[in-house]
Amino acid sequence: MHYFLRIVKYLKPYTLFAVMNILSNILSVLFSLVSLTMVIPFLGILFETQEKVYNPPPLSLNADAIKENFYAIISSTIDEKGKVEALLFICILVLFTFFFRNLFRYLALFFLTPIRNGVVHDLRMDLHKKLISLPLPFFTEKRKGDLTARLTSDLVEIEWSIMSSLEMIFKDPLSIIIYLITLIFISPELTTFVIILFPVTGLVIGVIGKSLKKSSDKGQNKMGDLLSIIDENISGLRIIKAFNAEKHINNNFEKDSNDYRSIMTKLLRKKDLSSPMSEFLSTIVMVIVMWFGGQLVLSDNGSLSAQEFIGYILIFSQIIPPAKSLTGSYYHIQKGSASAQRVYEILDAENEIADVKNPKQIKLLNNNIEFRNLTFSYGNTNVLSDINFKIGKGKMIALVGQSGSGKSTLADLIARFYDVENGEILIDNNNIKEIALADLRSLMGIVSQESILFNDTILNNIRLGKLDATEEEVMKAAKVANAHDFILETENGYITNIGDRGNKLSGGQKQRLSIARAILKNPQILILDEATSALDTESEKLVQEALENLMYQRTSLVIAHRLSTIQNADEIIVLDAGKIIERGTHQELIAKNGHYKKLSDLQSFV
Repeated sequence: MHYFLRIVKYLKPYTLFAVMNILSNILSVLFSLVSLTMVIPFLGILFETQEKVYNPPPLSLNADAIKENFYAIISSTIDEKGKVEALLFICILVLFTFFFRNLFRYLALFFLTPIRNGVVHDLRMDLHKKLISLPLPFFTEKRKGDLTARLTSDLVEIEWSIMSSLEMIFKDPLSIIIYLITLIFISPELTTFVIILFPVTGLVIGVIGKSLKKSSDKGQNKMGDLLSIIDENISGLRIIKAFNAEKHINNNFEKDSNDYRSIMTKLLRKKDLSSPMSEFLSTIVMVIVMWFGGQLVLSDNGSLSAQEFIGYILIFSQIIPPAKSLTGSYYHIQKGSASAQRVYEILDAENEIADVKNPKQIKLLNNNIEFRNLTFSYGNTNVLSDINFKIGKGKMIALVGQSGSGKSTLADLIARFYDVENGEILIDNNNIKEIALADLRSLMGIVSQESILFNDTILNNIRLGKLDATEEEVMKAAKVANAHDFILETENGYITNIGDRGNKLSGGQKQRLSIARAILKNPQILILDEATSALDTESEKLVQEALENLMYQRTSLVIAHRLSTIQNADEIIVLDAGKIIERGTHQELIAKNGHYKKLSDLQSFV
């Protein structure tokens, strides 16, 4: 219930709708109650099984006074209009009350709709904003499919399990309370007996509800696993087919799917038990009330008349549907609370990479970037040790080394995708942790080995570098990146949709769009993370020309796989096992005949 109560806080912006919903529900219940309470005494007086009342006591909040005055109105109606006309009048009156009962019932749902959809929308937006704001280390510990499940199936579960229960939550307690107050007026003794029975049934329902929440939690976690597997299988389809592994992959997926089926079968059986269980418990209470109430009618003192007992049973029967739906809502809430818990695991996640209080506002790089005594590790794995070097303004520094030597980690640290553990990174002698994150990243343009593009138009993908850029500015950036010509050859030019992750384009074309995006941003600091390593020779030449245009008179940190691309670097830093083992210009390092020379010889380049 804790997570359900947290979701209820999202109702605050919809207070007016909630008030109108509650008011409509109250009026609906009152019209329903009036239609029931007027029929039984009217029929009793009409068919002369109950005496007419002509001299009622003064009207007050006393139950007997209200009852006698109501009987007096019915008696005068029959005397003045006759039995047939009085019967017609009461039928029309019942029809009138039921019309308004259903009108206000619809209005209650009408006002509930924006609450239900609005709360889920607000929750989805908060969840998406939090996911976008979280640092990269958070995502290394989570499977993409599981996160997708929390944004999709978990929110759907919350909508159907919790939001669909709002109507019952707002309406059913009101119905039960109003009907109970009426029953107390009719027979306080019998109603006290009823109130004692309700907690006993509630205890049984609570036990089943807790079990339902546990099963639902398992089901949602398993759905996250399934979505992760589906995502991995689609992404790796080329390898699956190449190695004839379809049968193996299908068997693995079938095993997980069977586990999910088993969990959901148990879950749905428990959920389906809620309705017959609550109905059976309600029937037990009804039978006990009939037995106990019948004794009151048949007793010598006659504390309850037969007419009142019939009315009592009729009104009590109206408590059973809202009580039943209320218990059903409890089951739904318990089931949805498991999804809410998974959602709040993300919403409550701490963002360790955030602005300090009163961060520094830095818009330009004036002197240099310095890595000072830098050490970093992923968990227990040491990645970088005692890193010290500077990048002067307008200079190009290249990082080379074998895979796993820590090159890309350095690039991630300067952009604060991860935070430095020991040592510091300085921009113009300002620790980057003290610089506003938005300002820090606005200084940088990043072109990575894998071109990160979105399922949108070419224009919008390039414009991501500068959201307010004009089409002319986008085209200018594309020309500098050697992308303009191939863009014009696409189906719709700059408004061509490039598909999921840009899969309608070749590797070289995607990379040139990434470079155009960086050019449009016009960053002070450029980070190139093996931007040409995955390209063929022709594409590499075009991309390399675009990169040279981009790097011209710009401060650059270049991570290179192909050493031919960094011969003109102002300084080349050679990393091995997270440590700097060599540094110098291309010619100086070749002359040293050390690690760099070996890498150069392996690539057959002099």
